[in-house]
Amino acid sequence: MATQTSPQRVPRWSTRRLYFLGLVWLLGLLAALFILTLPYTNQQTSLTLEAGQVAVQDVLAPYTLSYQSEVLTARQREESANGVAPIYGAPEATVARDQLEQLRQALNFITTVRQDNFASLEQQINDLAALQNVNLNQETAQAILLLDGGAWQNVQQESIVVLEQVMRSSIRQGRLEEARRSVPALVTLSMPESQAQIVAQLVSSFVAPNSFYSEVATEEARAQARAAVQPVTRTFLSNEVIVQRGQVVSEVELEALEQFGLIQPEARWQDYVAVGALTLTLFTLAALFVRSRPELLQDGRSLVLVTLLFLAFLALARLLLIERTVAPYIFPVAGFALLVASLYSSQAAMVFTLVLSVLIAYNLPNGFDLTLYYFLSSLFGILLLKRAKRIMAYFWAGAGVAVAGAAVLLAYRLPLASTDVVGMVTLLGAAGLNGFGAASLTIVLQLLLAQWLGLTTTIQLMELARPDHPLLQFILRNAPGTYQHSLLIANLSEQAAEAIGADPVLTRIGSLYHDAGKARQPHFFIENQVPGSKNPHDALTPQESAKVILQHVPDGLQLAAKHHLPRRIQDFIAEHHGTLLARYQYAKALEAAGGDESKVDLNEFRYPGPKPGSRETALVMLADGCEARTRSERPDTREELRALVKNVIDNRLAQGQLENTDLTLQDLKVIEDVFVSGLRGVYHPRLVYPELDETTIAASDAQPSLKPKQ
Repeated sequence: MATQTSPQRVPRWSTRRLYFLGLVWLLGLLAALFILTLPYTNQQTSLTLEAGQVAVQDVLAPYTLSYQSEVLTARQREESANGVAPIYGAPEATVARDQLEQLRQALNFITTVRQDNFASLEQQINDLAALQNVNLNQETAQAILLLDGGAWQNVQQESIVVLEQVMRSSIRQGRLEEARRSVPALVTLSMPESQAQIVAQLVSSFVAPNSFYSEVATEEARAQARAAVQPVTRTFLSNEVIVQRGQVVSEVELEALEQFGLIQPEARWQDYVAVGALTLTLFTLAALFVRSRPELLQDGRSLVLVTLLFLAFLALARLLLIERTVAPYIFPVAGFALLVASLYSSQAAMVFTLVLSVLIAYNLPNGFDLTLYYFLSSLFGILLLKRAKRIMAYFWAGAGVAVAGAAVLLAYRLPLASTDVVGMVTLLGAAGLNGFGAASLTIVLQLLLAQWLGLTTTIQLMELARPDHPLLQFILRNAPGTYQHSLLIANLSEQAAEAIGADPVLTRIGSLYHDAGKARQPHFFIENQVPGSKNPHDALTPQESAKVILQHVPDGLQLAAKHHLPRRIQDFIAEHHGTLLARYQYAKALEAAGGDESKVDLNEFRYPGPKPGSRETALVMLADGCEARTRSERPDTREELRALVKNVIDNRLAQGQLENTDLTLQDLKVIEDVFVSGLRGVYHPRLVYPELDETTIAASDAQPSLKPKQ
């Protein structure tokens, strides 16, 4: 608890915290330097040859060198692997058995048709035509039907024997027709030609592949073939030609150039010094700004988040925008600006976006134009966003980003003779995409980061403030008195938050939910009890009564978790009573114990806490206590009300409930004035109206006669 009386708070950071802040700054600087110098490490300074290009000069080996060529080795290994023939498995006996069984079924069917004495020859031929898996032409079908019994018996036996012989050999899918053509040669020569043809046609229909391609075995053989190839070694003598002028450079020559280091990067110390000077200057600017606004350093987690976001945007930009023409104008730098403004601070967003804009555009074509494009468009978005209370506010900010970006493009690109209509339209379209992408990215990242890091965004708060929120509806239906009490606390604490510079929106929303747990057992709380009704606490011991009262805090946290309330809102539920005592129940217990404090366990009457950890939750604690005392005691004069409010605030201060906040004595004085004004307006004295005789009321309310005078 701060004790200075000046409204200006000048935090005295601990040595550990100063080390932490310095470490964040240093790590951010080093990461930015690495990102910015990486292109220099990868650039080619000796030669700019690529595979497929034509060499414009002879390139000679500067010295004798032998090396293992990965390109040639890979080629030979693939050639060796491709030379491995596909591997098929052994003939599968199950396929042969299945085909033989199908043949027997077909022969039995034909026998049945032959024995049908009531069908004509034409009907029998039609029946055979319906035979599955066998394509019998009309002549063959008629020949089968006209065979005598002995001949048909020979045909059946020979068909089974021939199919069995065929299916014993390996038949692959691609050689199926070859196997079928071999069937006639397998029919016994002692059988008449007409019957042999029938056997061949019947058997051919049932010949099927029985040896299948094995991908596993083939790939294993190819892998062995690759492994058997020894690495290929290339040797170049000093001054031997590596690439001739006019030659199309292949991967083989490119590999040789890389082995000699002829296209490897050649670091220039001037480039590194230039990047280091610029980055150090900009990071120092950011540090000086933050130092001038110490309140920005109060939340170390937010500072780390902003640093990580900064580095992520910088890395993506340097990775995606090098050697691009239109992409730099689409990249949503403004998304970073809007995100920092909504999660952190508008002023910080402006400074950090300036640093990011300069670093992203550094050493890119039209770098100065890009810097202005990024910064001015982001600045418009930040100023239009302000405290966004609706999702549409982000898209209006995105529209501002697009318009400002388009204006910069018109100012710097339109006068150039090299800019044509198509190019200008393309860039203006890129500016529009930039604005829309920045707004969309801000909304998505804000929601994700708020969930992951426990932050509370304005959009979330506006959604929680809607009267139709399920938890607010639950409180309204089950505990209408508590709901009205919460509205009053919200009004008081919000006004106080505005007066001392706290977050009024967060304070108001937290107030609406701070007593949510009372809705589970509303009849135990005075604001929900009907006047004149029996108080359920009268039937309980002080300990039981206190347990019910204290339970509304964990009940509220359970309801908050069920309805996925942000962690900052749950803090209001947990902290609005801190570690105070349920004083009424404790006094009853003490009375029952005859005033002997040793017989009463304080822990049975103490709220679980924790104590308020922010100015916002402390305001709700103070407003809750002042409102309850005012409703109970009904002070008649403003002086009595002020004394009551001051007593509540002093009591919380004396009990150490405010020690984890940065409220100053000046803040508490301002809070006292706000509460007195607010409570005076709600609990002002009412006039006592005199009772009137009913006859007099009736006479005074009588309507004048409308009958016209005679």
